[in-house]
Amino acid sequence: MLTSDPSVIERAAEAGINYFDTARGYQGGNNERMVGAALKSRRKQVYISTKTHGSTKQAALADLETSLREMGTDYVDVWCLHAVGDPNRLTEEMLDALETAKKEGKARFLGLSTHSNQAGVIEAAIKTGKIDVVIVAYNFTMFKTLEPALEAAAKAGLGVVAMKTMAGGFRKARPGSDLHAKLNREGAMLAALKWVLRNPNVHTTIPSMTDMEQLEENLRAMTEPFSEADEKILARRLKEIGPLYCRGCNGCASQCPHGLPIPDMLRCLMYAEGYGEFALAREQFLTLPASARMVRCADCDRCAVRCPNGVRVAERLVRAQEWLA
Repeated sequence: MLTSDPSVIERAAEAGINYFDTARGYQGGNNERMVGAALKSRRKQVYISTKTHGSTKQAALADLETSLREMGTDYVDVWCLHAVGDPNRLTEEMLDALETAKKEGKARFLGLSTHSNQAGVIEAAIKTGKIDVVIVAYNFTMFKTLEPALEAAAKAGLGVVAMKTMAGGFRKARPGSDLHAKLNREGAMLAALKWVLRNPNVHTTIPSMTDMEQLEENLRAMTEPFSEADEKILARRLKEIGPLYCRGCNGCASQCPHGLPIPDMLRCLMYAEGYGEFALAREQFLTLPASARMVRCADCDRCAVRCPNGVRVAERLVRAQEWLA
């Protein structure tokens, strides 16, 4: 999603990484184009997944045609519905779009990505009998809350791909910054990925590799077990980001009288504040309903939302609105 250097992709493939994730909307479509160009000579040796935000069969299939053209390939290995937070989005129409792509040989396997209400979405995906892969936000802040759903998906034969493995806040540390050096010194990013990989129901991860340093560290995580020292590092890290990082549990659903999509708004803030990607955050914020973008939480006397994980929701929403609205 964030990589802009094709040499990182090429180096990853040379090192043996064979699963690459992109989406129609990443970097305004440029990410698909770059991924396709970087992997062109290795197309038969790698697996590529992409996603669509299309809300109708026609729009989704049009997205797929554009994706294939931009990547210079006849098919994708996994084609996903993007950011499914409501099981009701898995309509017959959208499932038919997925199946049409598969029947036409343009997608080998079918999937979805989900950031919020994940357990409910995964359960619904299993019940359809048509979803092959689920891409889920999963990291050390979630402890074991999502693990029963991941186990159920794996038992049902679905591929489980973990994203958001660094719990957002790590990307606040841009390469070369003091915080970046501190996190590297403590091994926090390495420990976070090792925590995810310890779960046998996670079949692969997309931790984001924007430069050679991240690539090498992520490769290292694949060869080392999660240790007691790693656990202590993450416990300290959790105290720092706990009040800031939204786990997407959907525990705040229906609490806001204005009906704000709180997990989605806080995810946009994470892109700006955590990843340092303001343009991406702004782009994603503008996809929210106009009614949500117009609300200003600072106008409320008190916030009705209480996060079960202790995230300071009102404070975070005000910041998101100040930065992105």
